[in-house]
Amino acid sequence: MSQMAGVRRRFVRAAMEAPFLEREEEHDLAVLWKDEKDEVALHRLAAAHMRLVIAIAARFRHYGLPMPDLIQEGHVGLLEAAARFEPEREVRFSTYATWWIRAAIQDHILRNWSIVRGGTSSAQKALFFNLRRLRARLSRTGETMMPGALHDKIAEAVGVSVKDVALMDSRLSGPDMSLNAPILDSDPNSSSERMDFLVDDNPLPDETVGDSIDGERRVRWLRSALGVLNERELNIVRARRLAENAVTLEALGERLGISKERVRQIENRALEKLRRALVEQHPQAVSAAAS
Repeated sequence: MSQMAGVRRRFVRAAMEAPFLEREEEHDLAVLWKDEKDEVALHRLAAAHMRLVIAIAARFRHYGLPMPDLIQEGHVGLLEAAARFEPEREVRFSTYATWWIRAAIQDHILRNWSIVRGGTSSAQKALFFNLRRLRARLSRTGETMMPGALHDKIAEAVGVSVKDVALMDSRLSGPDMSLNAPILDSDPNSSSERMDFLVDDNPLPDETVGDSIDGERRVRWLRSALGVLNERELNIVRARRLAENAVTLEALGERLGISKERVRQIENRALEKLRRALVEQHPQAVSAAAS
């Protein structure tokens, strides 16, 4: 462990002692890397900016993740910046690379801070880091603020709803808990886990599959039975019983040029014909419908 600590200290010392690059030299190295893929130029460009990576990583050291991991992710962001940098824009590389370094470190924190993925959108990511930063600043100053007022302030600053802030705050208020963690009980022989007390009201997978198969079977039965109806009976049944928005008796009567009472009579006769056809063709349909 002490050997690894020594290696890290030497790495940080080397990064801090790397010479700064003048603007013209930085530009030339960036051009060599972009146009000729000169590995030596890339190494010099990256080495000269590792102190920037370390400085940015240090800002996120309070998130409970190892500092070497943050520096490593920041280095990935630095290399990504080098791959995308356009020297002809006359912008200092450090200015351009800062965004990529910070983004890489933040993504690493969001992926590893909790086993539950969070901050999947830019607004949620901003919410995650602003909430923690504001809490840390208030704790340093000793200022106290009610949760509601804190949520309102952060919601306004980040541009999200107060509900989103409250949800994120609840997620950050405690560590992850395993569903397989044992529950303390007065009985020493108890082996209950948190998962044992989870209730799912959804049907079991075999019930879902069974319902799907039964539903498809009933659809086939109905399509077969519809063949016993004449054209007018079929139109009425479809409009009254099979359409997503059922047509009223009065509207259907006007469409067909008959009274609504006549529509009702034809509908009842058609349903009776369907019932008889189902019983004759598929006797099991009756017991299935009854169950």
